[in-house]
Amino acid sequence: MELEQLPTYDDVIRAHERITPHAHRTPVMTSRLTDAELGLSLYFKCENLQRMGAFKFRGAFNALSQFDAEQRRAGVVAYSSGNHAQAVALSAALLGIPASIVMPHDAPAAKLAATKGYGADVVSYDRWSEDREEIGRALAKERGLTLIPPYDHPHVMAGQGTAAKELFEETGPLDALFVPLGGGGLLSGSLLSAGALAPECEVYGVEPEAGDDGRQSLRAGEIVHIDTPDTLADGAQTQHLGAHPFPVIRDHVTDIVTATDAQLVDCMRLFASRMKTVVEPTGCLGLAGARDLAERYRGKRVGVIISGGNVDLGRYARLLAGDLG
Repeated sequence: MELEQLPTYDDVIRAHERITPHAHRTPVMTSRLTDAELGLSLYFKCENLQRMGAFKFRGAFNALSQFDAEQRRAGVVAYSSGNHAQAVALSAALLGIPASIVMPHDAPAAKLAATKGYGADVVSYDRWSEDREEIGRALAKERGLTLIPPYDHPHVMAGQGTAAKELFEETGPLDALFVPLGGGGLLSGSLLSAGALAPECEVYGVEPEAGDDGRQSLRAGEIVHIDTPDTLADGAQTQHLGAHPFPVIRDHVTDIVTATDAQLVDCMRLFASRMKTVVEPTGCLGLAGARDLAERYRGKRVGVIISGGNVDLGRYARLLAGDLG
């Protein structure tokens, strides 16, 4: 795969200008009880309150808004377990672009319903036996569509970096930032913003323990591919980092750490009970990482990106009740 030019912080600035009229400037929340428990000051960037319920709207809208007239007429295709699917579907609806989305047949019902509700054509596949990237590329070739992957695209990366940009603009420099990690779009974009606005800030990617391809890749110095991980964090069930995000992550991330499903559910309970906010398992990765390394940052100021809040209410209730099955 030949890489396009990697984005810079200037691209994040331009992305922010494009999306500002359309995206929510999500709040930064704090929790006195959690700060006291961990001995540090936490600042939560609440992308679970973003349009369509996740940060993915930022990157999707930034990418689609740069289509030329021919691309807009032909349409867009994307593949996603849910949040990027909804983000592309909503962005396409706002911009008048036809959208086809490749989604696993076992995608969360709420994410599937929302994607269809935004007017997208959904193409189902089996995440355990079929390759969504191959399906997406085939559809793009057959129908003349523009493929916008969930993370492996410079425009997507720049758009995702606007969440951290807003966080630093509101809080000032932080000592550390914890970012959920799947394919690397959010982490790489956050690193661009941190490098420009808070160069002393240590930035961590946090991925599911069952799917630690990012950590393995960082240690190996090259992208490591794994089987689809079995984790509650469906938004981070990626098999490898993106070719575009990887060099940014490799060169600038402080480290990549992991979280268990049990830790994610514990964080879901914390968000629900103390902050009265619904967060999906993937969205809890940042907090799980911050809690795990709290001793290192005692007395410091730490940012956490909550990446999304799209979870079926029935499943949410079962998880809070302790049913991880």
